[in-house]
Amino acid sequence: MSQNGQKTEVYVYNRTRETFVATEANIADSYFSRLVGLLGKGARWAQLGRGLWIVPSRGVHTIGMLFPIDLIFLSKEKQVVHIEEHLRPFRVSKVSLKATSVLELPAHTIYRSRTQVGDQLEIARLKNGGSISC
Repeated sequence: MSQNGQKTEVYVYNRTRETFVATEANIADSYFSRLVGLLGKGARWAQLGRGLWIVPSRGVHTIGMLFPIDLIFLSKEKQVVHIEEHLRPFRVSKVSLKATSVLELPAHTIYRSRTQVGDQLEIARLKNGGSISC
């Protein structure tokens, strides 16, 4: 997803609920970017509309993080297969064998977007449009 070493930003739209989940999400699709994730990010990162899409992933941890996050686990078809709200720092999420990727979002994003298991999400590039498949 990264192009020439540059970050690719995407938006995440919940088609089922007709709400935006994230308007500025980065993609972590390399070994290093998945390993680092949100480590080193301060609470300033956790603003409404932000996100990190980890591809591939079946589970995450918040060891070393300074703020809680919401998690949305997605199937290959970008259907929500599991959610975890307000995962606090120094915790480990559930591992979902149905998931192929995980969205890390600011706390309370799941509540605000009304996202539920079974919802269908759309993930597309902010610039130049076009859906992304992973």
